[in-house]
Amino acid sequence: MNFRTQVELPEKETEIRHSDRMMLFGSCFAENIGKLLVENKFRCDVNPFGILYNPLSVSEAIRRILSGRLYRSDELFASGGKWHSFMHHSVFSGDSAEECLEHINSRLGQASVALPRLDWLIITWGTAWVYIRKETGVVVGNCHKQPDRLFERRLLSVDEIVETYAGLLAEVRRINPRVKVLFTVSPIRHVKDGMHGNQISKSVLMLAVDALQHRCKDCYYFPSYEIMMDELRDYRFYADDMVHPSSMAVGYLWECFDKTYFGTETRQAIKGWEEIKKALGHKPFDAHSDAYRKFLTQIVLKIDQLKEKFPYFDLQKESEECQARLKI
Repeated sequence: MNFRTQVELPEKETEIRHSDRMMLFGSCFAENIGKLLVENKFRCDVNPFGILYNPLSVSEAIRRILSGRLYRSDELFASGGKWHSFMHHSVFSGDSAEECLEHINSRLGQASVALPRLDWLIITWGTAWVYIRKETGVVVGNCHKQPDRLFERRLLSVDEIVETYAGLLAEVRRINPRVKVLFTVSPIRHVKDGMHGNQISKSVLMLAVDALQHRCKDCYYFPSYEIMMDELRDYRFYADDMVHPSSMAVGYLWECFDKTYFGTETRQAIKGWEEIKKALGHKPFDAHSDAYRKFLTQIVLKIDQLKEKFPYFDLQKESEECQARLKI
């Protein structure tokens, strides 16, 4: 007997391959999946603005990348001994305006170069609730713990999100007609909105994705929220805060992602890379022994074989590491 209800995964309408170039935006779930994609040697840029939660901030980030317009010091503010941007996560904050701008504009420049060549935009929305800075009337990506009185909080509408993204995707596809878009709704509940408020918010996001799939071509949806809420409803699949998915849950979501978007060739490449990664993590008893040199030579051979079979697989760093160890 099956003692759980399984979420029906999307039909295999498309594939994600190692040769594809990807850019991920959004909440913590984008970070989790992005980290696993990078660890498995996929070519992707994860959150060029840091973690963003609401659809309008993600849209604004992509539009800024499209424009290529660098950030200026008058777009920053100082608080708590640090300089911040209301559009960026705190990982971009710096001890000086110059340090903060250097970090922000470096990532922005990289993303601007990459965007026209992307095969995939992967976007994770976390919440439909937004905070609007009263002084400017602009939705912020991060409040940076500023006083509540500086912001107005409201719920986005389905139509507002759909119109924003229909226009955004049209802009993106003017410079990159082939790009595909994969939407997900974060499985992390925003408990600060209240459980009812969180459900309303997630419902808005799901309705918006569904409308965009009908309106725009090459738009896909991965049911990460549904998998977490239904298949993984037990609290053993949650971290200590009882809100974020545990490492086991993230691993299961990755398995579902694999089943939905990876083909046989991609899985073969991942398996070959896992063997190399495991071998590289081996700690020898004697780094100068002939046996260890033979072991390293076998790793180099496996790297060369994998690169020959999958030319787009970037193993330059690992190859150089093995060569360096052989010279010891």
